[in-house]
Amino acid sequence: MSAPAALVQLFEPWSHLYGNSKMLPTVIVYAHIAALLLAGGLAITIDRGTLRAARGSADQRVRHLDDLSAAHRVVLSGLALSAITGVLLFTADLETYFTSWVFWTKATLIVLLLANGHMMTRAEKAIRAAALDADAAWKRLRMAALISLILWLTIPLAGAALAEAL
Repeated sequence: MSAPAALVQLFEPWSHLYGNSKMLPTVIVYAHIAALLLAGGLAITIDRGTLRAARGSADQRVRHLDDLSAAHRVVLSGLALSAITGVLLFTADLETYFTSWVFWTKATLIVLLLANGHMMTRAEKAIRAAALDADAAWKRLRMAALISLILWLTIPLAGAALAEAL
């Protein structure tokens, strides 16, 4: 299966600009990697804190929920920048990426990460609504943190595989 001709034609000016520039690819790839590094690094740190807080005292849990809430804003901003630059990279070479199962695997992992982040946010809200005493919600939050760790460590693997596959 190849990329639809209409899509290729629509993004042809962008592809041409990207392909004929020395600086543009460097800036976009850098922004893509830096956003993932920042968001992923913070997410891994906060996920580790979640695993610790789930076994900790009520005071530790309260402090961690505040840290978690603040971290989510930065992580989501990093994911947004990564998604924007990912779309720019995808559309710069639509014919190559459209047919790459490795690309679609990486994209699926990112969608799973976003869905897991939503589950994390819901668990956090459930904990706050239950006066920080909801063991079931803490178990869901702990599981979401474990899944997050796995996804954050798998996505760069998919990116490296994608670079090698092209």
